[in-house]
Amino acid sequence: MQFASSQAVSRRRFLAAATAAGAAWAAPTFIPATALGRAGAVAANDRIIVGGIGLGRRGAYVLGCFLPEPDVHFVAVADAKASQRTTIKKTVDTHYGNDQCATYTDFRELLDRDDIDAVIIATGPNWHGTSSMMAALAGKDVYCEKPCTRNIAQSLLLAETFRRTARVYQAGTQRRSLPHFAFACELARTGRLGTLTAVHAHPSPWDNSTKTSGWLPPDPQPPESEIDWDLYLGPAAWRPYNRSIADRGGEFEKGGGMVGGGVLEWGTHCVDLCQWAVGADHTAPIEYHARTPDNRSTALYACGTKLVIREDGWLPLGSCPVRFEGETGWVEAGDSGRLEVSSPALLAGRRVAEIGGYPATFHVRNFLDCVKTRGQTLSNADVTCNSHIACHAANIAIFLERTVKYDPDKHVFLDDDEANRLRGEALREPWRM
Repeated sequence: MQFASSQAVSRRRFLAAATAAGAAWAAPTFIPATALGRAGAVAANDRIIVGGIGLGRRGAYVLGCFLPEPDVHFVAVADAKASQRTTIKKTVDTHYGNDQCATYTDFRELLDRDDIDAVIIATGPNWHGTSSMMAALAGKDVYCEKPCTRNIAQSLLLAETFRRTARVYQAGTQRRSLPHFAFACELARTGRLGTLTAVHAHPSPWDNSTKTSGWLPPDPQPPESEIDWDLYLGPAAWRPYNRSIADRGGEFEKGGGMVGGGVLEWGTHCVDLCQWAVGADHTAPIEYHARTPDNRSTALYACGTKLVIREDGWLPLGSCPVRFEGETGWVEAGDSGRLEVSSPALLAGRRVAEIGGYPATFHVRNFLDCVKTRGQTLSNADVTCNSHIACHAANIAIFLERTVKYDPDKHVFLDDDEANRLRGEALREPWRM
């Protein structure tokens, strides 16, 4: 067989290669046990290569849940703030005992890496939806902190993007992975409480205190090597540099989009659990009411169950409590890891202490397992889409101070041009998806 000149192998090169091969055969070859998956390690081919985008305070906690997992290898972080890049690199390098964690200012450089399988996104909420979809289009699976979208339109686009790209998505609504919350939702969803009449969510804080409105006084802008302010703002409306905004890690957009505050920040946890309890992961309530003088707002599902969003009247079960009420019983659970029920029979012989709360590690593990199996996570993009739509629509009713009616199949407010205009918003170029 003859080869083209570009494929020709000289006799000298052939002999050199053969000699090297013979030497390699003659000498014993030592392969580290870690590469073969022995000594408690995971073989390299079974590892999930992970990068991080915007890992501030919350992101550092989530990273701490990823790093101990034996099949995770974290290799790079991207952040518009140099101090956060440095902090995360130090954490990762210390964990692995090397200095190999790469750092980037622009997350698009991280997404360009072919070796990265999945990304953790914990930027400010102004970036959550856009960077998640960009990651999916780059072929990455995504674990994203909440709130995950800025408005109804972006919620729908997020779900469509992950369906189309067949990427794995997990919203950081980790309470879906906590046994006592899951048990409470199961009691409601399976009829153990009788016909479900009302589900209660506690979206504290109600007010807009975590969302800065207007323009704060500008501060002297640091050099781009310290913070890329334009990239930090991303899709959010431009505003002058202000140190208090930069130091809060994006909390000026905590409420999400132009109709924010109130329900969305904590509602992405507690309203999400109500959606699960009602069996409404595929839909959303059809009617939303403004906040009442007694500090509550309500919505109505097509099945007749009422969603009550309120702050008062809770048992002392910790933050982010939910309460599910049926015709024959009720259950309430919170972040303490405890739950209370109307009758001991509802526990089916289990002690409350056995239904404890756990950290986000369970939620991270669910994500990693689905990355490997290509299955659907507990908080996948479709589930997240509908629970966020419920929160966004509730905020619109509160913002307009009146009742709005929503069609969850056509995703429009009925006969309400004003409410429909609030389903989406213009994002700053070049970040419009």
